[in-house]
Amino acid sequence: MSILETKNLGYSYNGKSKVLEDISISFDVGKMYAILGPSGCGKTTLLSLLGGLDVPTKGEVVCNGENINKLGLAKHRHENVSFIFQAYNLIDYMNSIENVKLTSKKAPLPILERLGLTKEETKRNVLKLSGGQQQRVAIARALASDTAILLADEPTGNLDEDTAEEITQILKESAHELKRCVIIVTHSGALAKQADIVIKLRKGKAQIFERPEEINKQSTSQPQKRKNNVSRSERR
Repeated sequence: MSILETKNLGYSYNGKSKVLEDISISFDVGKMYAILGPSGCGKTTLLSLLGGLDVPTKGEVVCNGENINKLGLAKHRHENVSFIFQAYNLIDYMNSIENVKLTSKKAPLPILERLGLTKEETKRNVLKLSGGQQQRVAIARALASDTAILLADEPTGNLDEDTAEEITQILKESAHELKRCVIIVTHSGALAKQADIVIKLRKGKAQIFERPEEINKQSTSQPQKRKNNVSRSERR
């Protein structure tokens, strides 16, 4: 079931430099999406627009059938989405447990331990944790929330290979078992291969891949059509 949608979405700086152009995509609950593309192609910009952190210069973002600008961006961020930021954005005077408690009434320790932190580490101020540990706290904070949409910007970027693989599986479970819509910006081919749908951005346009193994195939044919939930991808 579609929960989030972009309609002819566009974004530009100062009305001149186009970052995104006519992006129309629908996102379903129960699926994990990976957004790929070269640096500067608009991946994080798209994620910010989906989460109501920025406003498009063209088109709209719709959540549960309602334009998020009309709903209110703050309300959208509070009620509909959870973020995993590349810069963590943890409350730096709190420990891990306190940070997770900000987003959920669930017991934070089990999820923090599942993400690889010890009981002792969860009681430390987050500034006394390594970058990889802080990333795990940021992931735990998002996973513990009750929102239906999870937006993640390079969630495995600061993690070792084994931990990154484990985090990817947890995010995948969040989509498939907990029926959340998980949307991830990543440079990781390994993570992208685990996604249900891959969105590849290039020159402001989006190309949709239903089968991740097709990402690197060179083709001059028309982009695939999604059966139900993703519009025809656009390509120059």
